[in-house]
Amino acid sequence: MHALEGIRVLDLGTYIAGPYCATVLGEFGAEIIKVERPRTGDNLRRFGTDTECGDTLVWLSESRNKRSVTLDFGDPRGLEILRDLIKTADVVIENFRPGVMEKWGLGYDAIAELNPRAVLVRVSAYGQTGPLHHLPGFARVAHGFSGLAYLAGEPDGPPVTPGSTSLADYTTGLYGVIGVLLALRAREATGKGQCIDLALYETIFRLMDELVPAYQKFGYVRERMGADTVNVVPHSHYETKDGRWIAIACSNDVMFARLAGAMERPELAAEDQFGPKERRLAARGQVNGIVADWVASLPRDEVIDRCRKASVPCGPLNSIADIFEDEQYAHRENIVTHDSRIGPLAVPGVLPTLSDTPGEIRWLGPALGSDTDDVLTGLLGRTAAEIAKLRDEGIV
Repeated sequence: MHALEGIRVLDLGTYIAGPYCATVLGEFGAEIIKVERPRTGDNLRRFGTDTECGDTLVWLSESRNKRSVTLDFGDPRGLEILRDLIKTADVVIENFRPGVMEKWGLGYDAIAELNPRAVLVRVSAYGQTGPLHHLPGFARVAHGFSGLAYLAGEPDGPPVTPGSTSLADYTTGLYGVIGVLLALRAREATGKGQCIDLALYETIFRLMDELVPAYQKFGYVRERMGADTVNVVPHSHYETKDGRWIAIACSNDVMFARLAGAMERPELAAEDQFGPKERRLAARGQVNGIVADWVASLPRDEVIDRCRKASVPCGPLNSIADIFEDEQYAHRENIVTHDSRIGPLAVPGVLPTLSDTPGEIRWLGPALGSDTDDVLTGLLGRTAAEIAKLRDEGIV
């Protein structure tokens, strides 16, 4: 069995954050009914690299295990069907701007009246409350507002994109999953659902280690440090002799002593040299320079081998081409190939790994409206004639 077997989720969201929450739930057995606009569908179908089936690679990968139903809930007849679907759902996920669901008469109070056991996940740029709650926003804006983008880049350069421009979407989706699991657990005791309110910026802000207490206690405003880390050194990226890059992470004095040994310069870890963390921090540039010179004198694989033999945390900065060739990724099945509407397609595997009730990918992103008839007949008892009429009138 799957851990979430028997749980039904209505995915009303668009793009990534809300829908990614549904995707993870679906990987572990929840039934995901993706509700989309007729004719156009979710904007995610056109976000990313186009493919011959008309949908993007992002859609095919991130809409795995979902059933697609088209429904115009801007029309009263479509809204009636949506209400009927909500009555059957355990979880409803939406990421419209605050107020849109209320405009349709489907705020949390209304949903709770239709289905007291329903859990509602609400994702928006700034949350459902506060002076900015009404504003639109995407992950890139959330990265800036949360303080993350301010820290990304070299000290003398402009702020840059911190890796994926969709990072906040994915972190918010994961916090949505946490919220759903907590709410379902609470429902076992109370019999009632509840509302989960998530802002894109909050889920990034929550990951910013000691940024908050450091400012409150000492007035310290962290600035861009490139690949360096604020409280430890050496803890950065270094270029090897063959023009490749590695990461070394010495988070304490013991690790630095091991690195000094791997470098065949144990004297660097002496008490009167750079052994104590405070002395390394005071001489950050010098310490980084010594490590960089050593790394630059050797090929990447030799540096990694020496560090690993000395139990120094070290690893390559992989490109996606490197990742496809990596034995660890292969062993852990971090990349899996699955049939799709464009043939076999490699996509990220399922996380986390559960020993008894593992998740799985049953199919990749569906065609628009491919499950409308099955859902409306099987779940709501609509007849084929009724569905045909709704289709003729553009409701489904």
